[in-house]
Amino acid sequence: MKTNFIILLAVFFIIEIYVYQAIRNITTNNYIRIGYWVFTLLAYGIILYWILTFNKASRDHQQIQLMVSAMMIFVLPKLLSVIFLLIGDFTRFVEFGFKYFTAKENYFPERRKFISTTALAAAGIFSALAIDGIIFGKYRHTVRKVKLRFKNLPESFKGYKIVQISDVHSGSFFNPLKLQKAIDLINEQDADVVLFTGDMVNNYADEFKPFIPLFKNIKAKDGKFSILGNHDYGDYGAWNSREEKAQNIPNLKNYQAEAGFKLLRNENIALEKNGEKIYLLGVENWGIKPFPQYGDLDKALLGVPEDAIKVLMSHDPTHFDEVVKKHKTNVHLTLSGHTHGMQFGLDLKNIKWSPVKFKYKKWADLYESEGKYLYVNRGFGVIAYPGRVGINPEITVIELV
Repeated sequence: MKTNFIILLAVFFIIEIYVYQAIRNITTNNYIRIGYWVFTLLAYGIILYWILTFNKASRDHQQIQLMVSAMMIFVLPKLLSVIFLLIGDFTRFVEFGFKYFTAKENYFPERRKFISTTALAAAGIFSALAIDGIIFGKYRHTVRKVKLRFKNLPESFKGYKIVQISDVHSGSFFNPLKLQKAIDLINEQDADVVLFTGDMVNNYADEFKPFIPLFKNIKAKDGKFSILGNHDYGDYGAWNSREEKAQNIPNLKNYQAEAGFKLLRNENIALEKNGEKIYLLGVENWGIKPFPQYGDLDKALLGVPEDAIKVLMSHDPTHFDEVVKKHKTNVHLTLSGHTHGMQFGLDLKNIKWSPVKFKYKKWADLYESEGKYLYVNRGFGVIAYPGRVGINPEITVIELV
């Protein structure tokens, strides 16, 4: 651990020296140069203080957010600038080699001010985006609408609206009222049913208590249903006893019930209209290890007619590829979350990219495989980094036609 820490410090030192060369290249003002180092050392000192004083048992998620925010605003932008500087130095090296072997010149070209300026500007833009994501981005809830056609959909369910939200992570917000606009946006969709696909909290059920009145105001004609996500089990928290941890899920279930959500744990419920039914399945978390695999699709399917339309809530989208689509029973639609779109990336009409794609093949939007559908919601809240850059929080509206 100590060796890794020393290596990390050495890497940061090299990055800072390298970035400082760009500062030197664009200005001869000593006040600016000295100011850069004063600010840099102060920033690293604050980050180090937060790391050394962090106490997991305090259950203070705000300190985690401060540490991650500092990395996003201060450290990662410098890594981006280093990429530009390396490209510039590579071209200088190529130019030197060409002149050395063709004209016998032994002069190494100076670093171009344009490259240094571009590198620092890119870092500044990244920092600005990270700050915007913290102040505004996490509240830019976007409604995404999808229409899905099923051949044997009962007549009474044509035009049926399913509103999906996921990954609230209520412990990441410190003022419930700031989410009122998002709740109003949900209610504007005139949902037949509202489904929440896991991670209501970061670790502790009590995180959700201040949000109960807010989520109680969500309206749905046929009810509100939820499942557990990997964070809801409290496996990442600090507990005083096994008994205290064991009480976490019962408490969360009760709090969600107060907010009007019925928690489904490897079970199903029929949604009925005019004597016709579709079935809602809810499984516990099932993900690729080390994530827990408590989900039991067979149990959730008990009593469900083979030919009925089935909508499955399963927090982790890997469950779809690993289990659901291979299952002998046709589960028509799976609704997942979990990835958050990593809260960072590009989410344009024809371009969708996020670093999370290197871990999850299916990380956002609608997918179809073997005649079965999976929709991955980008998440309602945030975790660790208290912001969103390019990947807006999502409210999904799925209309059955």
